[in-house]
Amino acid sequence: MRKSTTKAVFTLWAIFALFGMSTSCLAVGEPMRLVQTIPLPELHEGDFDHFAVDLPGHRLFLTVEQGVVEIFDLRSNKLLHSITGLDEPHSLVYRADLKKLFIVDGGAAELKVYDSDTYQLLSSVKLEVDCDSMAFDPATKRMYIVDGGRAAHTPYSFISVVDTTAAKKLADIKIDTNRVEALVLERSGPRLFASLTGLNAVGVFDRNTDKLLATWPVEAEGQLNVPLAFDQPHHRLFTVTGKPAKLIVLDSDSGKIVASVPTIEMVDDVSYHLQKARIYASGNEFVDVFQQTDPDHYSQIGHVAGAFRAKTSFLLPELNRFYLAVPRHGDKAAELRVYKILP
Repeated sequence: MRKSTTKAVFTLWAIFALFGMSTSCLAVGEPMRLVQTIPLPELHEGDFDHFAVDLPGHRLFLTVEQGVVEIFDLRSNKLLHSITGLDEPHSLVYRADLKKLFIVDGGAAELKVYDSDTYQLLSSVKLEVDCDSMAFDPATKRMYIVDGGRAAHTPYSFISVVDTTAAKKLADIKIDTNRVEALVLERSGPRLFASLTGLNAVGVFDRNTDKLLATWPVEAEGQLNVPLAFDQPHHRLFTVTGKPAKLIVLDSDSGKIVASVPTIEMVDDVSYHLQKARIYASGNEFVDVFQQTDPDHYSQIGHVAGAFRAKTSFLLPELNRFYLAVPRHGDKAAELRVYKILP
């Protein structure tokens, strides 16, 4: 009975999507519910940027552009520690095998390496100005880090390749645009996907040769694409454009645009939940949630209240949680919101 009901609902979603109709009447309730708010009154300025997780150690890491990395206990949802003394931290990754935390510090133009028990700075790797987004390959232990471009006052950018085991930069992949944003890796192959925001396109790179394989434009649907997420089993890439604000879905084999759906402004993070076949996009004032009924059809099933410029988010399927970082605005203090993912 449950299987038949699910199939019927999916069929209705597909019909509604085909005719461009709203699916709000199908939703029993919001796809996630706020369960806790963690006040961060000490943060007086600066946007949040990226999350990372230490799942075995029950820790969540969050960068604040004013020079802080906040560390939370995933069990109690309490603030454990603040790493200070950074210039402008952006992305980060935790290596449990080394017990080290790697933080991309854009202001210092360095990848900084910290002991994850004492939170003491151990070493650093020199990068280009404005190093920001990154992707980590767990097989090779290499980080791919976006740097250069607009802040460096150059018409080109780089993706720097760093061996995190040796704490050594291996290569710089030069890209002919001054703005590159998010990166995602193909786990079953050698490709790296990048939001070439300055070109309104997605770039495809070979991680074995560090060469550009293809450039897939998205400007037929929108401009200024920033975040990226990857549904590898169904060969689908997700990005969000700023002008107009749209969720764009591409075939990750051909680069063909297979779907586009309007969404909220200022989206900076997009996540894909494989088990629930959902996409979460966080932007100004709201989090939009989309249901993937099949690889080519997507419908909005949630428009969850967020906050002003609360565009940094993190999906943690292992705990059935979604985290939203809310910056200080006026007399409202900064906070971390914790949502429970609902069926």
